[in-house]
Amino acid sequence: MNFEGLDPGLAEFASAMHSTLDPVLDAHLNPSLLQNVELDPEGVALEALPVQESVHIMEGVYSELHSVVAEVGVPVSVSHFDLHEEMLWVGSHGGHATSFFGPALERYSSFQVNGSDDIRQIQSLENGILFLTKNNLKYMARGGLIIFDYLLDESEDMHSLLLTDSSTLLVGGLQNHVLEIDLNTVQETQKYAVEIPGVTIMRQTNRFFFCGHTSGKVSLRDLRSFKVEHEFDAFSGSLSDFDVHGNLLAACGFSSRLTGLACDRFLKVYDLRMMRAITPLQVHVDPAFLRFIPTYTSRLAIISQSGQCQFCEPTGLANPADIFHVNPVGPLLMTFDVSASKQALAFGDSEGCVHLWTDSPEPSFNPYSRETEFALPCLVDSLPPLDWSQDLLPLSLIPVPLTTDTLLSDWPAANSAPAPRTILDCRRAPPVDAEILRTMKKVGFIGYAPNPRTRLRNQIPYRLKESDSEFDSFSQVTESPIGREEEPHLHMVSKKYRKVTIKYSKLGLEDFDFKHYNKTLFAGLEPHIPNAYCNCMIQVLYFLEPVRCLIQNHLCQKEFCLACELGFLFHMLDLSRGDPCQGSNFLRAFRTIPEASALGLILADSDEASGKGNLARLIQRWNRFILTQLHQDMQELEVPQAYRVAGGSFCSSGDSVIGQLFNCEVENCSLCRCGSETVRASSTLLFTLSYPEGSNCDKTGKNYDFAQVLKRSICLEQNTQAWCDNCEKYQPTIQTRNIRHLPDILVINCEVNSSKEADFWRIQAEVAFKMSVKKHGGEIKNKEFALADRASFQFFCTDRKDLGNPEGLLLCPSIEELKNVWLPFSIRMKMTKNKGLDVCNWTDGDEMQWGPARAEEEHGVYVYDLMATVVHILDSRTGGSLVAHIKVGETYHQRKEGVTHQQWYLFNDFLIEPIDKHEAVQFDMNWKVPAILYYVKRNLNSRYNLNIKNPIEASVLLAEASLARKQRKTHTTFIPLMLNEMPQVGDLVGLDAEFVTLNEEEAELRSDGTKSTIKPSQMSVARITCVRGQGPNEGIPFIDDYISTQEQVVDYLTQYSGIKPGDLDAKISSKHLTTLKSTYLKLRFLIDIGVKFVGHGLQKDFRVINLMVPKDQVLDTVYLFHMPRKRMISLRFLAWYFLDLKIQGETHDSIEDARTALQLYRKYLELSKNGTEPESFHKVLKGLYEKGRKMDWKVPEPESQTSPKSKAWDGTRETELDAAVFSSVLAL
Repeated sequence: MNFEGLDPGLAEFASAMHSTLDPVLDAHLNPSLLQNVELDPEGVALEALPVQESVHIMEGVYSELHSVVAEVGVPVSVSHFDLHEEMLWVGSHGGHATSFFGPALERYSSFQVNGSDDIRQIQSLENGILFLTKNNLKYMARGGLIIFDYLLDESEDMHSLLLTDSSTLLVGGLQNHVLEIDLNTVQETQKYAVEIPGVTIMRQTNRFFFCGHTSGKVSLRDLRSFKVEHEFDAFSGSLSDFDVHGNLLAACGFSSRLTGLACDRFLKVYDLRMMRAITPLQVHVDPAFLRFIPTYTSRLAIISQSGQCQFCEPTGLANPADIFHVNPVGPLLMTFDVSASKQALAFGDSEGCVHLWTDSPEPSFNPYSRETEFALPCLVDSLPPLDWSQDLLPLSLIPVPLTTDTLLSDWPAANSAPAPRTILDCRRAPPVDAEILRTMKKVGFIGYAPNPRTRLRNQIPYRLKESDSEFDSFSQVTESPIGREEEPHLHMVSKKYRKVTIKYSKLGLEDFDFKHYNKTLFAGLEPHIPNAYCNCMIQVLYFLEPVRCLIQNHLCQKEFCLACELGFLFHMLDLSRGDPCQGSNFLRAFRTIPEASALGLILADSDEASGKGNLARLIQRWNRFILTQLHQDMQELEVPQAYRVAGGSFCSSGDSVIGQLFNCEVENCSLCRCGSETVRASSTLLFTLSYPEGSNCDKTGKNYDFAQVLKRSICLEQNTQAWCDNCEKYQPTIQTRNIRHLPDILVINCEVNSSKEADFWRIQAEVAFKMSVKKHGGEIKNKEFALADRASFQFFCTDRKDLGNPEGLLLCPSIEELKNVWLPFSIRMKMTKNKGLDVCNWTDGDEMQWGPARAEEEHGVYVYDLMATVVHILDSRTGGSLVAHIKVGETYHQRKEGVTHQQWYLFNDFLIEPIDKHEAVQFDMNWKVPAILYYVKRNLNSRYNLNIKNPIEASVLLAEASLARKQRKTHTTFIPLMLNEMPQVGDLVGLDAEFVTLNEEEAELRSDGTKSTIKPSQMSVARITCVRGQGPNEGIPFIDDYISTQEQVVDYLTQYSGIKPGDLDAKISSKHLTTLKSTYLKLRFLIDIGVKFVGHGLQKDFRVINLMVPKDQVLDTVYLFHMPRKRMISLRFLAWYFLDLKIQGETHDSIEDARTALQLYRKYLELSKNGTEPESFHKVLKGLYEKGRKMDWKVPEPESQTSPKSKAWDGTRETELDAAVFSSVLAL
């Protein structure tokens, strides 16, 4: 309801006034109203007041049945009859919601919805209740539990909501837009523009949305587009309320008078068939609320704020005899609602009372209400008798007192194991047939599947042998490749750590909700590409700021350079705002490197899908390979001047920046038993943990600090056979490794490849846990109490600058944070004078004791902080996966979110989730095994100049030689750009691309006949064309590159791409053949310079090319000529309809498609007047869709039907352009 123009006293109502209200009984308040309401004990005694006698209800006439207090002294702001259960909901100005059950108004639930704002509208759904406040939409269960809490912008002032279907909601208020919210995903899907001052009341019929405005107007809007179809200027002042029934719309409101706004006693009635006003209806009360109550006739109920109610027909005359009075406790009525059955009316007043009026003694609120669920009564006082002879009797009926002593039933595991005396003792139910699980279709919580006919009917064979330990293993239950949300058994792996898969639909990835898995602005990586197991390591390298800047500054001429491709991928991760990226080009270059194949890093598709490879060993080998490869790639180029260490040269000659960051100089000393010693200098990019001998057999729990094991691994000493020059033969020697120089980034491979190492980590974590408990002297608390202590400590620190004794203020960790932890967050390393190395764990206590700069004060002392951990998730259902915990620094948060702080995140392909820092070092060896650790020197970023200089220059667009040996100039189809034609910011470029298939799509047919995509087809770009979008040579291509590929093509898709076998082969092709990297650089330069690409279906083109293009640089005709909730239209049909062009006859041609897209964009600007007249263009689109439906979206055959539009581009012009291209190329 709109409150403008009502009693001025309400405008001064504020929540601050609540404290002055004395919660005692009003003089004429019915004592029965105060059921379940506690009053001040010093107030009026209930026994001193007379009890009102029961009221006789006359059938068919509305009379007051019950009244009750919702909240004493706080005005009721809204009331709503539940549409599913026999309940009445009321909301107050204090943000409190109360529900009453049945016509007796028994209090059902009461809870706070908002702490400061009033509740403005209530809507009941099947599973809960929606509450709308000023800038908050909250969905709560009927008992008060929150299902979701959707915060709107603080500037919003919402007043109304409308449920358009079971999962879509419209929310409007005093702003220039109406929001459409999807209740399934709890996300805003549309924002419809409306005129100021906004929408305060919304209704819906099967023809229109009806929106009431405070200006006094009622607008009728289209159900699909929300466009205004008609408008009624009802009142000159303001609109109070309106309702719609059948073909009638009735409204009440305020009119402008000389003294201000005055309540208008004429109701405006409109006929929706003729869209005009009929005779106004004069009433005898000041109307503030109105509702249609259609029973035998279309009656209107008109209610004033003073409590007068009048019934009348909308097309007749109002009779003063039809007025009855509601006796509010407060001076004003604030809300009014009618039940779905029309048998009950609810009124709420300004003193917090609710009045129920009905037309029968036993009314029902809904025609068909479901049964309401009540809290179970307490059974302690009346225990039922237990019959011990009943085997199925639940023993939980016996109340058991809470005790900390050991229960008698808590037997040791050895005594609890069943002895295999008989078949009944040892046999267990076998797993469900995998074929049944694969074909199962779930309806609710029940699954249906066809009988696979693999076993006899009603007969289940049981295993009688316990020798097969894998009988109950998860591997026995094979999963369908598409997966399911919930598993048929409990699983130890946390849900966010499980392997994530993309569920493909007929639209591909367009309708897959990536935001459900990633609510941050950081970009995930898609896992469906071959060898994408390294996604987690790519993220680790990206979030190393010096590595990210270094790689993006690199550019070389080598076709398959991992550093270049990684830089392109990092650039995409920079541009993304939460959308996932894919490393297809990087992994394509990775597959071409012989060393990667020799090291076994290239997995076959079958091995990757089944998880046969040992992912932990694989990622550790990949880690060593990528650092070595990047080191070699960077050595081949001179180090950029902009990327040198502040205050000196970056690195020595022959070294690379990767070497400076990761390289550790060591000397290997070999001592023979003859006394001869040999020393050789070398370097290493990472270290491998070496565990103490016999540690797996040590069950006593001997304590090893991580620092001790790390020092032993770095300064490794081992006995081995080696050649001795003095003895001139192989001799047993002692080989020792000493450190000369520590790296800036310390990389550690954990090598937990067997149960021996896993047991060592498990035992050390248990010992560390016991020592931590002993150290804190039993002060360790549960997680909830620990969090409360931290909040108190932060509050304490904000009030005091002098912390006193720092040791006394160290916060006690929780038990959950100490379990399975052996890894320190920081380590301190010091080089000694005799080439030794001291390593120790560095804790927060050391930080507070020695100060943060103490380590930097001494020469050769460094503190390393944990930056990332890569872990192997053991999951026998999916073959396992790899995830990373990464500490994302301030610079990344500043670029993405505009805040400066550090936070740990979990990166699981496209799933990204913030985590507590302790989770990054907790390793439950049953399912979460550490693989790689990254430690970085403290204040590492301050040591380097982190500026990124775009290495791509304009020369990439100039003419270049073709790879094809047989290409001739007469076959050239494009003119390269001249220096005076270089594109500028905002220039138009027409683009189209053609593709070939490298791997076919993998799909399965479900039992219900539907097709499910398991793995999409792998596409590769084969041709890229760019045409000029302006100037004298508009429409002439300046890029028309055929992309050479070394991978096997399974389908050239000639009908759709125009690519024929041999076009991509350098030996026999007559096309202008280039490498993918060469053409990629051209497109990257165009993107960086700021041109706008015009094309049809560019989203898929850029995805396959593996480019991230800002949305404001893409003009896609598939969306320009598209209406919401309608089908996409093909380029061929658009060209025929608007341009009278017949394209894509026998095959596709990218030059023709790019030119056509440019012309369509020009046509769009012409029809929409450069976007200034959307209404006229909307009419054009309507005609387009109507024509398409008549033609079945098929272009007619030649000379069978002409286009309805004038001819804008004829074949003569196209021939002239082609001739101009060839003649210009020949002139070159």
